[in-house]
Amino acid sequence: MKQSAAFFEKKNTIEVARDLLGTILVHDTGRHCYKGIIVETEAYLGGFDQAAHSYTNRRTKRTEIMFGKPGGIYMYQMHQQVLLNFITMEEGIPEAVLIRAIEPLTELSTMQENRAGKGGLELTNGPGKLTQAFEFKISDYGKTLFDSNIWLETGKPPKQIDASPRIGVPRKGLATYYPLRFTVHGNPYLSGKKQLIRSDHGF
Repeated sequence: MKQSAAFFEKKNTIEVARDLLGTILVHDTGRHCYKGIIVETEAYLGGFDQAAHSYTNRRTKRTEIMFGKPGGIYMYQMHQQVLLNFITMEEGIPEAVLIRAIEPLTELSTMQENRAGKGGLELTNGPGKLTQAFEFKISDYGKTLFDSNIWLETGKPPKQIDASPRIGVPRKGLATYYPLRFTVHGNPYLSGKKQLIRSDHGF
């Protein structure tokens, strides 16, 4: 079942980042319908989060979507790859969640072609890898999860969620150490290796 806008209601960004774990991400290109379970996310907390693109409520052509409604899709480019983010808060509060890793469910052979022959865990165990595998493009910027070819479906909440500092945000003051990376405990598709500092059992 598709997730509606109600998924984001009465939640803060950290809660959304946790609740996204176990949901199913879908991208229907018309030729292929890619599906996978979200197993790793990172929360970015806007104005006071030095690691966020919208730190100090910076409003630019790139970050404009972050000031929009929850469920908006924020794509940006880094190191020749595009990264997938969902806007989480009410209009004017520029916070988002980065999708860092996915456990693929469908179109695995096509994903491998998209990944230049790389298969297995290498398909989607990183934010740039999963966007390449799922054929996400920078042109997906500005779409929403409710009226486009990208959406979320109800999945199964994980039994255990781990939290750790985000990956790839050095020299960002205290924000470097915020425990805002959330992962499905023990899932083999997780990206990078970070020492886990907290585990939460169940929901």
